[in-house]
Amino acid sequence: MPRILTYNVHRCRGADGRLSPARIARVIAEHAPDIVALQEVDVGRRRSGGVDQAGEIARELDMQLHFHPAYHVMEERYGDAILTANPSRIVRAANLPGLEHYPGLEARGALWAEVEIGGRPLQIVNAHIGLLAYERKLQVQALLGPDWTGHPDCRDPTILIGDFNAVPRSRAYARMAARFRDAQRATGSVPRPTFPARLPVIRIDHIFVSPAVRVLRTEVVRSTLARVASDHLPLLMDFALAEEE
Repeated sequence: MPRILTYNVHRCRGADGRLSPARIARVIAEHAPDIVALQEVDVGRRRSGGVDQAGEIARELDMQLHFHPAYHVMEERYGDAILTANPSRIVRAANLPGLEHYPGLEARGALWAEVEIGGRPLQIVNAHIGLLAYERKLQVQALLGPDWTGHPDCRDPTILIGDFNAVPRSRAYARMAARFRDAQRATGSVPRPTFPARLPVIRIDHIFVSPAVRVLRTEVVRSTLARVASDHLPLLMDFALAEEE
């Protein structure tokens, strides 16, 4: 039974102010996922002591790393990652459209990897989208368009995953939920919030699945360690792939 986990790691800075990729890796390792989607990862940034956080987490988990920097200035990078020990390859990694007339907005990106599960290709699109409603509209439109999940190569089974900064009543969420199933709703259980980690009240981290992905179970990880390691809680899903016809 394969398992996927999404986690906004907040550049590995915990509620106690401590930077610790190893602690993030421990939170993940406790749940033994086959695929991990990370957002807000620093690589070589001065603010994080120049550490390659993505590389450290991958080494701790003994997984292959695919990383895309939405922000890249000189040696400093910041972005999203997909980790897995399964055979995998990057299909696309790029920034998402933003609002150029709004200075100071954080660059947003997405990462598409094909991961082999039981001998079958599974498409994983990991994204971190913006805080402003119109920004999210542009970015969700792109994710659902021909360069990403609307591309002919992004065929079923597909998982769209990440921090979408979109609550279920938002238009951005509604657009994604019209194309894909929300994994937390698919099992009939009550969806759980993921933010903020200490006292979660908002559901902005999501896993969306195509028809060939059968959701078996979802869980928001609420361990003591998870509540302090980042400002988001991880969301995981156990799943199966439907038999090919």
